[in-house]
Amino acid sequence: MLPPQFPPLPALTRAEAEFIDCYLEVLDQVGRINPARGSDTYGALRAAQALASRAVALREALVLMHERGESQIHADTLARALRLLDGDRRAGRVALPQEPSS
Repeated sequence: MLPPQFPPLPALTRAEAEFIDCYLEVLDQVGRINPARGSDTYGALRAAQALASRAVALREALVLMHERGESQIHADTLARALRLLDGDRRAGRVALPQEPSS
């Protein structure tokens, strides 16, 4: 049996791909820090430590784009890439969970 075929990612420059990867890593860390979803301070502390380095990498990806003359963020294309890389779920961890129904 063949593995499932995923839709191809849109064409991205190397800097755009790094931007997307770093952005998702930042989301993952913020999701782990989210006090409404966390369970222990040590895990949140580790995520906060990782967040600092991932934020630097995100900044560097944007610096590289800027230095290369990539002055436009192609939101539709990058949003499509984010969706294909499970960005909706990852961003959802940053939000407050729904209150339980009474």
